[in-house]
Amino acid sequence: MLQNLISEIHSKANPEKAKLLQKFFKTGKGEYGEGDLFLGIQLPILRKLSKEYYHIISLKDIEELLDNKYHEIRMVALLILILKYKKSKKDRLMQRKIYEFYLKKTDRINNWDLVDVSAPNIVGDFLLNTREDILKDLANSSNLWEKRIAIISTLMFVKKRDFGDALAISNKLLNDKHDLIHKAVGWVLREIGKKNKQVLELFLISKYKEMPRTMLRYAIEKFPENERQKWLKGEM
Repeated sequence: MLQNLISEIHSKANPEKAKLLQKFFKTGKGEYGEGDLFLGIQLPILRKLSKEYYHIISLKDIEELLDNKYHEIRMVALLILILKYKKSKKDRLMQRKIYEFYLKKTDRINNWDLVDVSAPNIVGDFLLNTREDILKDLANSSNLWEKRIAIISTLMFVKKRDFGDALAISNKLLNDKHDLIHKAVGWVLREIGKKNKQVLELFLISKYKEMPRTMLRYAIEKFPENERQKWLKGEM
């Protein structure tokens, strides 16, 4: 069945769309997605295929899918892994197995959309109950995608109005050099602000002058325009 799934994914390929995606996801030499290959398939199609196949695809199959050179095939692997995780909500041992499997394969979760789809739904959800101290290790990694997994996973905590880990990881990544981390931290801070603006403002007041401009812009995106301008001009 694994080869049937791979064949079906390839049958949906759109070469023209693939060219656009390879530019959008920065796959050129020296760029963050260097060497990544695309088939040009939209996410709703991949989600549909994942729902059709997840019950007959094993973790071993998922590992093989994650090792595939095509981005969309790795995305399907993660979508299936998320479905298996969610369907195992009454089986914590299986969820732990999936969580640990995920963390062993971070080298294949190697673009921002792959992280953003999967990290909150697997790492974030699992840590809601266990609070294992893995996020700090991921945030300290030299691997861009592990650092993004660390901060994006905290979106699940923020959703539950639990801001401590999100703020701690945001602070740890405050001076990171990569634009994709600036955007990710800013996104998480913005979500905190949507839940509790005062918490976000208390964090920003001592940090906003040192944080990267992109991070600040993302964080204050939902503020009224007059307030946004004061933060951007350093007048707070």
